[in-house]
Amino acid sequence: MNEKDLSRHAERRGAVRAEDAFDTGRVDAWLKERLDGLTGVPEATQFTGGASNRTYLLRYPGVELVLRRPPAGRRASSAHDMSREYEVQRRLKPVFPPVPTVRALCRDPEVIGDDFYVMDRVPGLVLRGHPPEGLTLDRARARRLSETFVDTLADLHSVDVEAAGLTGLGRGAGYVRRQVAGWTRRYAQARTFNTPTFARVTAWLAANQPDDVATRVVHNDWRLDNIVLDPDTLRLVGVLDWEMATLGDPLMDLGGALAYWVQADDDRVARSTRRQPSHLPGMHTRAEIVERYCDRTGLDAGNWPFYEAFGLFRLAVIAQQIYYRYHHRQTRNPAFRNLWLVVHYLNWRCRRVISR
Repeated sequence: MNEKDLSRHAERRGAVRAEDAFDTGRVDAWLKERLDGLTGVPEATQFTGGASNRTYLLRYPGVELVLRRPPAGRRASSAHDMSREYEVQRRLKPVFPPVPTVRALCRDPEVIGDDFYVMDRVPGLVLRGHPPEGLTLDRARARRLSETFVDTLADLHSVDVEAAGLTGLGRGAGYVRRQVAGWTRRYAQARTFNTPTFARVTAWLAANQPDDVATRVVHNDWRLDNIVLDPDTLRLVGVLDWEMATLGDPLMDLGGALAYWVQADDDRVARSTRRQPSHLPGMHTRAEIVERYCDRTGLDAGNWPFYEAFGLFRLAVIAQQIYYRYHHRQTRNPAFRNLWLVVHYLNWRCRRVISR
């Protein structure tokens, strides 16, 4: 790919939306008190691909920084904690190099009204629904890319938590139990009149939950569009969006990742919601990913239907929380208008899994 192709497809950015605007001058002054080498006034643009934390590019002469802040409107009390997201990346970077380098954390609401932090931009290619024009992704390269997807997750789950000094990032044993209870509660709090109760699904998850298989660093949002690649070699150069990272059961992380993994033989609705090119010839299927992951980690996924159903339910809750903000006019982003239909579809998918 040439530089023009890369700049067009590496990321989705546009003008800062009015509802997400902040005082660039205040941020500039705050940053210059803490970081060396910043000159001039930054050009601010907004990344438009995400649906959770608001993310911006601050471009100074010779320096590019990424600013992260929470979403507008109602949000889960335990979610979108900028201090925690910053700290996770700061502590994980020495033992997992693809983590971006964080630079500064602001807890002063006088600056932009929210906590926020800044980090170095990771330049590269981010793959979304379709490969960009000019990128050859034949069967062999697609196969290697899907291997990178699962192998890097396995590498993250192999980090020695104690040796890396990361034991304080989680709450210890009982992760599966806490996740089932927590996501069930979040759905009830975010439900709107036009979405299902998920009563059968949540009852099944509560009755069939296994013990934790291990306690590892989990990313909790592992997708191809959170992975930054070298545009020529497709070598992984960065992993983004650590807002939900914690210590937990690695098979829960894998289940959450595969809820997003749409393969070529999935139904029409799944294919219409696909956000990554996981359907291309050569890409591993979900079953192949589980098998390769278990071979690399030595973990046993014999209870896979539970992790699959939980991953789909968790995705439904995330979609519903986003739709809640749209439904109550806390955001008017038109991309969120029909998420209630996605929630219905995921309820159906969950029920299919538990019926098997």
